[in-house]
Amino acid sequence: MLTPELEAFYRSNGYVIVPGLFSPEEVERYLAHYMALRRYPREGDSAGVAADRLQDTNQQYPRMIHMHRWDDLSLQWLLDPRLNAVMTTLIGREPYAVQTMLYYKPPGARGQALHQDQFYLKVKPGTCLAAWMPLDDCDEANGCLQVVPGSQGWELLCTQAADTTVSFTDVTVPLPPGTEVRPAVMRAGDVLFFNGSLVHGSYANTSRDRFRRALIGHYIDGAAEEVGAYYHPALRMDGTVVELGEGQGSTACGVWVESDGTPIIELAGLEDRRRKHE
Repeated sequence: MLTPELEAFYRSNGYVIVPGLFSPEEVERYLAHYMALRRYPREGDSAGVAADRLQDTNQQYPRMIHMHRWDDLSLQWLLDPRLNAVMTTLIGREPYAVQTMLYYKPPGARGQALHQDQFYLKVKPGTCLAAWMPLDDCDEANGCLQVVPGSQGWELLCTQAADTTVSFTDVTVPLPPGTEVRPAVMRAGDVLFFNGSLVHGSYANTSRDRFRRALIGHYIDGAAEEVGAYYHPALRMDGTVVELGEGQGSTACGVWVESDGTPIIELAGLEDRRRKHE
């Protein structure tokens, strides 16, 4: 499943696509299952910010979250041995599983501004890891992910306001001019694995008639001792609960500055950030 070449690509870039990890038949089963589940909204489902706009298709297909807590098929996928095998190779130990999400992303839906997952999960020590599986073939037109190769080694960046006409979330992270942002073009059933510090987001779905449905699992390093309160309970990959502390996050984040004409990240504390905006 994970060749030496793919593993080396992950080490260098902070993400890797494992092709065809799930079969077309499995993908069809997930599609039918989640299209049926969307008829029964649950607490936590969200269309994002600025969802009161009449033409916002996110409202018609809100994102589902933490399905594994009440849906057996979602739990089975989250703990699937194929996902476990890849992540165990990438991080050197079995991960803990903490979250599932399902994005429907119909035609006309907004994307998600660039961000880093570790900003939200607050894992200590170590970081989080995502497994992102499209249930439809995805490209730039119907809103595939976009990633910043190599950003897995960056500090967590300070956030700023995002353009909510194109993003269903209202914060983003800035990038220096010339930074490569790469589309992750994938086939249904491929799985994209990426590091929690990797800067990533997604394009809006500008296609006329193509969904971009995706099933996502979030995991954390199996040596972690803390994760944000929203992600409890954490599960071992055999489904048993592991007790962890509540991650509180950092009091500092990174800002871009120039050093001899080269952009570098400099940590800014809370007081420095307050003064900058006063």
